[in-house]
Amino acid sequence: MEFARQVGALPVRRAPDGTLLVLLVTTLQTQRWIIPKGWPWPGEQDYTAAAEEAREEAGVLGEPKAVSFGTYTYEKRRSSGTVPVRVTVYLLEVREEMDVWPECEQRQRAWFTPSEAAAAVQEPELRDLLLQLQDGVAASA
Repeated sequence: MEFARQVGALPVRRAPDGTLLVLLVTTLQTQRWIIPKGWPWPGEQDYTAAAEEAREEAGVLGEPKAVSFGTYTYEKRRSSGTVPVRVTVYLLEVREEMDVWPECEQRQRAWFTPSEAAAAVQEPELRDLLLQLQDGVAASA
């Protein structure tokens, strides 16, 4: 099976008590929880494109990790049917949350613990990545 390719950001921060938190956004059509993601840009590093998706879709700015955290697959719904997509995910250490951002009228955003985020998403492989955060794989984030 051939997959289309996207890049995604996994925005993370520490709560005042040290708890690791993950930011999810809702999809435009079905309002289900996902990570910010989109199509890579020609001539742009994937992690930079992922950080830009986080700015546009979630209104967060930060430092993306240059090495991917992992991948997951999903079926993108289109009017002509579905397209299998593989998303390469990059951790993004959030430094700033914007009050207004390009898609703030179309999406909700919310902070979750990794286990709460895993329960909120529908994609099994994304759930597994979030649980890796919970297990401390990215505890240095």
